[in-house]
Amino acid sequence: MTGFFLNLAPTGLVPTRAMSAQVPLSVDEIVADARQCIALGVNMLHLHVRDEHGRPSHDKDTYARVIGGIREFNDEVIIGVSLSGRQARHFEERAAPLGLTGDLRPDMASLTLSSLNFRQDASINSPEMVQRLAARMLETGIKPELEVFDAGMLNYARYLLDHGLLEGPCYFNLLLGNIASAQATPLALGALLADLPQGAYWCGGGIGSAQQSMNTLGLLFGHGARVGLEDYLWLDEGRTQPASNADLVKRLVAMAALLGKVPASPAQARQALGIKPIA
Repeated sequence: MTGFFLNLAPTGLVPTRAMSAQVPLSVDEIVADARQCIALGVNMLHLHVRDEHGRPSHDKDTYARVIGGIREFNDEVIIGVSLSGRQARHFEERAAPLGLTGDLRPDMASLTLSSLNFRQDASINSPEMVQRLAARMLETGIKPELEVFDAGMLNYARYLLDHGLLEGPCYFNLLLGNIASAQATPLALGALLADLPQGAYWCGGGIGSAQQSMNTLGLLFGHGARVGLEDYLWLDEGRTQPASNADLVKRLVAMAALLGKVPASPAQARQALGIKPIA
């Protein structure tokens, strides 16, 4: 693939308007933010949606409105939806966006490979839940966006591959820096890279102030970076400069240019991952 994956996570579950005036929460805000950032080089989107009160949601119809809004102006960018276990606990609720079809079907969906603790809550991902979500994605032709926070999760990805619940080429977000998971250090990252399945793609993502460090490592040694307000609301470690998604994308593209790298086109990203164009 020429160029790198530039994966934008614009919203997440945690940020609120009180935390950031820039975080997109409504359908129209998410679509407008995506449009601006795609024009800057984003070729993948990792989407969360909110209800009318700004609360996290897995509602299929809300996802359909966001996906439809984005595909009205760009039908090549890779669209992924979140199946997070931080709020929802039941399979059918978490899997609801996988039921979208036709032009509204997502290209990818997140699969966190084990349970883990964040600073104030937990993401619950039982073995049964992970396997059922993986199986549903195989059934619907939606590619997993594999989320890895520590070495055990990567080992579980290999287990799923061995049991036919994943198909290559695998795509991983290596998300380091969370308080209860692997930290954003060269040693921790190296341990993960040594165990990646053959032919896998990976992007560097960081929780909190680890975002820029992991983005840099992803550009230097991997296949790209995941960036966005889902993971960090600031441009600096001291939290004095509030960020927008466009700010974060512009900085990442400029940093990549210093390394002689440019984002892949959405069509190139699709081809690398074996994701068919939208009919």
